[in-house]
Amino acid sequence: MIKRIKFHNFKVLRQAELPLERFTLLVGPNGSGKSTVLEALEGIRRKALHPLSVLTAGVPISSKTYTEVRLEWGKPFEGIATVARWHTSAGTFSISHIQITPDAEPPAADPIRAQLDSLLARIRVFAFHAPSIAAQVKLTPNAELADDGSNLAAVLDRLRDEVPERFEALNEELHRWLPEFDHILFKTPAEGVRKFLLRRQADRTPIPAENLSQGTLLALAMLTISYLPSPPPIVGIEEPDRGIHPRLLRDIRDALYRLAYPEDFGEKREPVQVIATTHSPYMLELFRDHPEEIVIAEKVGNEARFHRLADRPDIEEILQDTSLGEAWYSGILGGVPQEQR
Repeated sequence: MIKRIKFHNFKVLRQAELPLERFTLLVGPNGSGKSTVLEALEGIRRKALHPLSVLTAGVPISSKTYTEVRLEWGKPFEGIATVARWHTSAGTFSISHIQITPDAEPPAADPIRAQLDSLLARIRVFAFHAPSIAAQVKLTPNAELADDGSNLAAVLDRLRDEVPERFEALNEELHRWLPEFDHILFKTPAEGVRKFLLRRQADRTPIPAENLSQGTLLALAMLTISYLPSPPPIVGIEEPDRGIHPRLLRDIRDALYRLAYPEDFGEKREPVQVIATTHSPYMLELFRDHPEEIVIAEKVGNEARFHRLADRPDIEEILQDTSLGEAWYSGILGGVPQEQR
């Protein structure tokens, strides 16, 4: 698990530190660095961001200018950090694992380095797009969900074939979330091509994915991730509550918790570290009892910074008189557009 991420000259995160738990909810206004955190993780995975595209605006460019994202690990890699650095003048990218405490096992050891490299390669950042979720797909071995939610039909098809009991559990949970539907069905419009449909319970009519509502598609994609038998070890999700009816927000929270705390749901797999973003006071309110999981992102001048809600000495006093969502929305906790404060 990543304990914290330190940023240097990475877009709006000129000098910022982000503490992380198994599950972390980032809340704040547009431009406060929430999406930038996820972009940094994706950039490390892909090693594809150009140095000039991530450099903080206004930083003078010289041979010494660089952008850095440092991941400091917890167990089982306590005392080790992964340093990703974009070298501006040379236009290059480098990544290394370093020892930051004397008692840490040296990351130069092949097994440690290989494990960390594997973790980084398996990071996934999702920003779901309803039309992409609904699209028919070509079947491929070991199908995985794409960053925008496309390829869902292939992932569901694979789940049905390889882990049928999990597929049926997903169907039951889908029906609980959306009582109008009782089962996921499949159609083969061409050889090697799949599309999915949801069966309407009342009259057993199959509804093609492209005719489903945006909220239904987004909910199904979120639910599917939480039922994968071997999900990615680190997952970023951009606004998992976007387009979702407020009555389903508690279910979305529980799907996120199923990933991060599998033992609480009878799962016997490794936990997933989840970082999610939101603008919703309703979503935020659901985490009232876990302030250690909430990080407020705030724009100060041209830079962004983070502070964990649990670190505020007055948080219990504030929440005696108001809801957490209202406290944030009103600006008491910070992390709102400056003109509204």
